[in-house]
Order: sequence, then C-alpha cells, then structure tokens
Amino acid sequence: MSALFVKICGLKTARDVDVAVAAGADAVGFVFAPGSPRTIGAAEARELAARVPGGVLTVGVFRGQSVEEVRRLTQESGVRGVQLHGDEPAAYYEELRAPGRTLLRATAEHVERCGGYGEDLLLIDAPDPGSGKPWNWGSEEFTAPEGRWLLAGGLNPGNVREAVAATGAWGVDVSSGVERERGVKSPELIRAFVEGARGPAARGAADSARS
Repeated sequence: MSALFVKICGLKTARDVDVAVAAGADAVGFVFAPGSPRTIGAAEARELAARVPGGVLTVGVFRGQSVEEVRRLTQESGVRGVQLHGDEPAAYYEELRAPGRTLLRATAEHVERCGGYGEDLLLIDAPDPGSGKPWNWGSEEFTAPEGRWLLAGGLNPGNVREAVAATGAWGVDVSSGVERERGVKSPELIRAFVEGARGPAARGAADSARS
C-alpha cells in the first residue's frame, strides 16, 4: 500500500468511522470546535473512537478554544491526537504535549516546515478554509513545506490524485469533499477518496491487512 497518509475528518456516526477505517484511512477526525455542522460531544466521540483500531489515529479538532477546554475534551473523548485550527501560539502546543499524543497544527498561511510550533504533523488548508475552494497547486503562490504535512481544502475523489502529484504532499485531509450534503458523509465518496489518493489497489490492501 502507498505510504500516503490519509485523514478523514468530521465523522459523526459509527458507519462513517467503520467505512473510513475499512477504506484504509490512517486517521479519523472528530470536530469539537463550536459552530460546525460536524461538531460532536466528547461522549459521542468516545464511543466512536472505541471502534477505531490502534493503528488508526483518532484526532480531536479544535478552533479558538482554551488549553483547559482542549485538554478536558481530549481526555473525556479518549482521542490520541489534537488538531488546532486557530492562531494558537507555540506555547499552546507545549502545554498540550503528552506521552502518546500527536499534535497537529492547521494553518492557511505559508509555512516553511513542519515542527515550528512543536507540532508532529502540519496541515496546510486552503486560503479560504471551509469554502471548498482548493489551492491553485500549480501556481507560484503555493510552496510545499518540508517534513510531514497534509494538504487540505477543496479536495475530493476527483482531484486528490492530481493534488498529491502537483504538491508532493506527505498526506491529505478531507471533510466536505466526502459529503453528500453539508455535515453528512457519503460512504461511497469516502471509499472513492482513499482509492483516488492511493490508487485502486489501496482498499483491497487495507481489507486484506485487517482480515
């Protein structure tokens, strides 16, 4: 199987989680940031995270929340990763670091390399996050960072392979691009996205590995 890292974000149901894992996702994300149609509570996320095998990273997604709230929701939900989607300073990452926890920094700004804030993974979002509009990957305005970074923003099953080829991304992250309507995931689109990112053999390889 390809080494490309694939994260499916904004999951809300057991079916979503099961489909993403079976399709071969490396990480699944649960949104704790308020105001999103994908937001769920810590208790719901704990039930969903319990369905995820140890080899797949569970991630809580936060935006503009205090360290105390992030820490509480992370502990209550049992997720192993924390993704910050705001202007949190490097000190936030230091305070949230813990054994076995993966820290993800999401930004729409140009960043030269992963790790500048102490993050383990860097997520590069589109200039207008949530709009569904991707970067112009072939333009001079886009410069790929160094290290372990995920491309996000406007990705879908039809363009993910082109995006990876154009940017050399270490991984990809998707949410709205695998939804049949806002906040509602499509199993078919989740499967198609993973296959589009890695090639048609990816799903079969993932199924064989788990059988």
